[in-house]
Amino acid sequence: MQTLNDLRLAVLIDADNIPYSNVKGMLEEIAKYGTPTFKRIYGDWTKPTISGWKSVLLENAITPIQQYSYTKGKNSTDSALIIDGMDILYSGKVDGFCIVSSDSDFTRLATRLREAGMKVIGIGERKTPHPFIVACDKFIYLEIITSSTAAPDTAPEVRKKGKPVVKKKKKTEDPENQTPARIVKRLIASSITDLADENGWAYLGDVGNLILKKQPDFDPRNFGFPKLTPLIRSLDFEIDERESGQNHIKHIYIRNRKI
Repeated sequence: MQTLNDLRLAVLIDADNIPYSNVKGMLEEIAKYGTPTFKRIYGDWTKPTISGWKSVLLENAITPIQQYSYTKGKNSTDSALIIDGMDILYSGKVDGFCIVSSDSDFTRLATRLREAGMKVIGIGERKTPHPFIVACDKFIYLEIITSSTAAPDTAPEVRKKGKPVVKKKKKTEDPENQTPARIVKRLIASSITDLADENGWAYLGDVGNLILKKQPDFDPRNFGFPKLTPLIRSLDFEIDERESGQNHIKHIYIRNRKI
């Protein structure tokens, strides 16, 4: 597993080539590698095809950048994203970039940013052309990203011959899974998995930092606990207290309980 680095990241999203269905999961994935200091999304917001982004942007504090299509068939959105990327590079305010797109037009941008010493993470669909993928330090497929707090309660629509379309609930879903305790436990468990060593242990301090990056409003007091440690102890996780140094300072490590 790649070591977690507390990088300052500029997240630049191409609205024309990325679906908005799982942006929360995408931002949680980005949080594993650093803290997004810029979160911008580019598109022609006068087009009805990208109107579904509105609520997503508000929920995740992403700044929309308006770019009109000056000529039919020409993508001016890509140019706006590239120009902003270079402006941010020369501002010296970030350590890396996350380019969210399935478009090969950003291949040269990714290469140029890496030449400047920036870490470049790409996120896109499996249809993304290979040149853009290899131009990034790391590329993540959107299809494998899932939100740690996501819990859909319906299955895809199915049409039977002679019958109307109906939606069926997943048999594995239980209303109890929607309780705050279950949600926070899944969030903690996924964060442990992201940081765990070969034996499954993760340092509690690092877990707490990652949880805050994934979910900024997380606070143990929301669940009746003054600190994260008592909350962890109340849940079904394995805990190991290790002493280090002459002062016998205790460091707490946790891991998901093996089934």
